[in-house]
Amino acid sequence: MILSTTNNIEGKKTVKYLGLVSGDAILGANIFRDFFASIRDIVGGRSAGYEKELRKAKTIALEEMEEQAKNLGANAIVGIDIDYETIGTNSSMLMVSANGTAVVVE
Repeated sequence: MILSTTNNIEGKKTVKYLGLVSGDAILGANIFRDFFASIRDIVGGRSAGYEKELRKAKTIALEEMEEQAKNLGANAIVGIDIDYETIGTNSSMLMVSANGTAVVVE
């Protein structure tokens, strides 16, 4: 499966558009509690633990989106957009959402 943030894939011809596909992952409140409890993990202004959890959530969202595309018969997803939003009471959770268009390319 080819995943792309662009609207087309260089060297490939889009022969069929199959529709919108999406995937979501939500990090619960524990990640924020763990994040603030592990401030000592920060090196150079970055938190390796927090970044690891964000990457994990992004991977889950992309894999979910890819599974939807496969079920439609796609071999690529174009126009992918990844968004990060806080949700829940007091913005206690982080949602990672990936959206794109499932296509068939040759």
